[in-house]
Amino acid sequence: MATPRVLVLRAPGANCDGETQFAFESAGAIAERVHLQRLRENPALLNQYQILVVPGGFTYGDDVAAGKILANQLTSFLSDALRQFRAKEKLILGICNGFQTLLKAGLILPSDDDGPVATLAHNTHGRFEDRWIHLEANPGKSIFLRGIKRLYLPIAHGEGNFVCREPWILQGLVQAGQVVLKYCDGDGNPGTFPVNPNGSFGHVAGVCDVSGHVLGLMPHPERHVLSTQHPQWTRLGLAGEGEGLKLFRNAVEYFN
Repeated sequence: MATPRVLVLRAPGANCDGETQFAFESAGAIAERVHLQRLRENPALLNQYQILVVPGGFTYGDDVAAGKILANQLTSFLSDALRQFRAKEKLILGICNGFQTLLKAGLILPSDDDGPVATLAHNTHGRFEDRWIHLEANPGKSIFLRGIKRLYLPIAHGEGNFVCREPWILQGLVQAGQVVLKYCDGDGNPGTFPVNPNGSFGHVAGVCDVSGHVLGLMPHPERHVLSTQHPQWTRLGLAGEGEGLKLFRNAVEYFN
């Protein structure tokens, strides 16, 4: 089959698009960075791609709330095109600010008359967190996480606290297999700060939609594609690839 093509969405304030492009290219895809305004002018551009990524950063300065303005742009101008893209069983990935965007745009979890059923609020301790964390993966239907049990990735966010409108909503997401990534310690056990770096309900670090074709996560897999990106690679003598690369390779292999 043809090599999968990836659209990495650029928007004002996004700053991880280059790393994300490199990650997908390292996994064997053809990745291109496309600006939001170009996509607004011609939504049919989406038809040329099999994977859409909303990368990390601070789009529109995180004014109002992280990812909110970009989410409004997507729902106001690209809603039909994005839902058609998803309906064709193509893949959508949101990393950090991209996760915040997809969640607030209703592209991962459904919204109702009261708005999104879950959001990403300010970290409970009120500070920006920049550290490496351990993750437990429960892939379920998620295409991106197939065969992955644990990950060690960096985070960098001030609004990563996953909050559901009602406690039963989180329980439903867990039962449906949509909570696919959780913060844990080095032994795989849940814990308080700094194991859970932002206070997320249920230690949630990433969720997928019911089909498994859309994934949003707060940690940055594109920042651990090379083994030399590990903070202790010189001490541990790490070789080979970084742990995040498998996520991107899973997406590419889905179309092969």
